[in-house]
Amino acid sequence: MKINAENERIKHDYFQYLKEAHGRDEATIDGVTKALARFEDSTGRKSFKRFHRQQAVAFKKRLMDAVSARTGEQLSKSTLLATLRELRAFFFWLAHLPGFKSLIAYADADYFNLPEKDVAVARARRERPVPTIDQVRRVLAAMPVGTALERRDRALIAFTLLTGARAGALASFRLEHVDVAGGHVDQDARTVRTKGSKTFRTFFLPIDDTALTIVVDWTGELTRDHLWGPRDPLFPATEMGLDPVHGGFMPAGLARRCWQGTGPINDIFRRAFAYADLPYFNPHSFRAMLVRHAMALNLRPDQMKAWSQNLGHANVMTTLTSYGQVPTHRQGELIREMTAKDTAGIDADAVAALEALVASMKAGRLSGLPGTSPGG
Repeated sequence: MKINAENERIKHDYFQYLKEAHGRDEATIDGVTKALARFEDSTGRKSFKRFHRQQAVAFKKRLMDAVSARTGEQLSKSTLLATLRELRAFFFWLAHLPGFKSLIAYADADYFNLPEKDVAVARARRERPVPTIDQVRRVLAAMPVGTALERRDRALIAFTLLTGARAGALASFRLEHVDVAGGHVDQDARTVRTKGSKTFRTFFLPIDDTALTIVVDWTGELTRDHLWGPRDPLFPATEMGLDPVHGGFMPAGLARRCWQGTGPINDIFRRAFAYADLPYFNPHSFRAMLVRHAMALNLRPDQMKAWSQNLGHANVMTTLTSYGQVPTHRQGELIREMTAKDTAGIDADAVAALEALVASMKAGRLSGLPGTSPGG
């Protein structure tokens, strides 16, 4: 693959700018890297100084015809939007640099925008599969527990059911973060990989006593049988060893370290649901499951606020808008319940009072109120 040395230096400066000036994390910068690589592929890695708006137009057409290497289908509108958004931001930044000001106009970056209808499609919220609590209970009952690794996996599922913790946090929790007696876990951003580096306390939700017993037993096993200390991982990575019979590597037990990424956690969830003969649900779907459960409990406002804080949200509306979508089938049930009701259950006094108010307004006896004068 050809490399344009000048472009590489500029990209390096831009990545530093994103990291140090805007605090963007490595995963985000990886997305920018992929977007720039796609664009350079389309131009034959020409110098960014030779950028012209027609390159943006041609790239958009090429991107819309591109197919995913993983699925073999055309790229989704959301992928198109994310890619073009990163390219627009890059060339907008480039236009202010010495040596580029006279070559690139700020308006040129706008040519990376998608048509409004495609933006609407990309941003549309779609219903995602969410497990039920009964399904998770079935998973916990089906999982094997013969080895420490299997008990770790079951405890991981149970812990996620009780807390709704994100995968990054699950991979980095240590025993010191869990207070079994107090019934809570401290998501301390100094050592736990929380979203937005937030620090907050999560109490075990009153969901399932069996899941709570599994978590308590697991923390006890770590401290009692494995002599784990407060700084040791709550869900340790897998130690690999050599298979003496067949050769190669095989799981050999618990490693005294946390997982570096979330891939192994997703694999555990995938296997767990397969044990129960259920479709795969990722760890993040548990958060939506818990919010739907809360909505079904008809909680008081202060209780709903507590539930929201438990998930790390400062605003209840974040909880409801991000995870509180009513499933389509339930939406239909609720609408049918509304239309099935008749006036037999309505308070007769309330109906009479409303009819009297309407009659008074028509007679003009409330003319002193705004909007109620005769003919108003």
